[in-house]
Amino acid sequence: MERNYHTQMEAARRGVVTPEMEIVAKKERCGVEELMGWMAEGTAVIPANHGHRGLDPNGIGSMLKTKINVNLGVSRDCTDYDVEMQKVMSAVALGAEAIMDLSSHGDTRPFRRKLCGECPAMIGTVPVYDAVIHYRRDLSTLSAQDFVDVVRLHAEDGVDFVTLHCGITRKTIEQIRSCGRAMNIVSRGGSLVFAWMCMTGEENPFYSHFDEILDICREHDVTISLGDACRPGCLADATDVCQIEELVRLGELTRRAWDKDVQVMVEGPGHVPLDQIAANMKVQQTICRGAPFYVLGPLVTDIAPGYDHITAAIGGAVAAANGAAFLCYVTPAEHLALPNVDDVKQGIIASRIAAHAADIAKGIPGAREQDDRMAAARRKLDWDAQWLEAVDPETAKAIRASRAPEDDHSETCSMCGKFCAVRSMNKALAGEYIDIL
Repeated sequence: MERNYHTQMEAARRGVVTPEMEIVAKKERCGVEELMGWMAEGTAVIPANHGHRGLDPNGIGSMLKTKINVNLGVSRDCTDYDVEMQKVMSAVALGAEAIMDLSSHGDTRPFRRKLCGECPAMIGTVPVYDAVIHYRRDLSTLSAQDFVDVVRLHAEDGVDFVTLHCGITRKTIEQIRSCGRAMNIVSRGGSLVFAWMCMTGEENPFYSHFDEILDICREHDVTISLGDACRPGCLADATDVCQIEELVRLGELTRRAWDKDVQVMVEGPGHVPLDQIAANMKVQQTICRGAPFYVLGPLVTDIAPGYDHITAAIGGAVAAANGAAFLCYVTPAEHLALPNVDDVKQGIIASRIAAHAADIAKGIPGAREQDDRMAAARRKLDWDAQWLEAVDPETAKAIRASRAPEDDHSETCSMCGKFCAVRSMNKALAGEYIDIL
């Protein structure tokens, strides 16, 4: 079918129902017209590059089911693309809706094209990572146009969204030097842009060339994920002037993108005390007029290396319940190493639990149905039915099998045995004799 629109946002504003909208509306149990209304105003997006064949489209917005992103990619110390592709397919099987290729070593384009050619999940990238690798030149020798051209390259390859650190400017340099931040800038992309500005004396190319970038994104329907270069990297830096001033600038850039029918997400904080998360979500929704919020965690404590999938899940559940639309997973390897396959699984499961808990709290249509089916299966002590509803059935089965009860395998587990409350209640209500000894 011939396409007579550039972006999903333009189609929504013109009243054109796209195939992607129909799929997403069915998944979300909402009307296509309702979805189009959200998309027209920018509060929901469907990242779907025209060149991403085989994409299984998903919508992102606070009124939709909370989505999960998985960060993958090779680095200088871990260079096996086959292993990364194994992680990708495992992540999709575990329920991730998006994959971000953060590769920072070698020839990244074949892997990126393979992702866009074979992976049904939304594909995202951070073009600034790829700039030095693509040109094989040091950071300070790159021109502003070089960075823009890499954005175009990624758009042509089929990526559905790009993280661009557009919100820091030369003013940020003095701000960082004078504000006394505990962790300065912890965003990898943000630090590269900051370093380039310091070395060249020029303005942030993603800010100064924003209109040209919008034209590229409009042509290919690439959603811009406005990166938070000044996101807090520790609790001490949360909700400070650097973070909030950048957010104000991202709000301005969001409106400029919408003027060209370019879809936008806004990235949010990394480390935030639990009591500040709801306020952070409200501030973002106000400043960025409800553009979907994409958060890394947020992590609610700094002291849990090896367990940051848990600190992130705690923060992610609170964030999504208060309006965040998209959770970037965090693995046990966060702050420590490139995640392996098991780390990826643990990170996804933790994020999915957080997202699901938030969807129940928000009253997303159908969100609690799986929980209700699990409750029914548990009441009947129907173990096979419980595996069908479990977020990770293999792990659940393995735990039960490794510690099976001595008798009444179908009725109890090894924690309670014949003291099982469910068993006792079922028998009591049925008028049966309850044997304990």
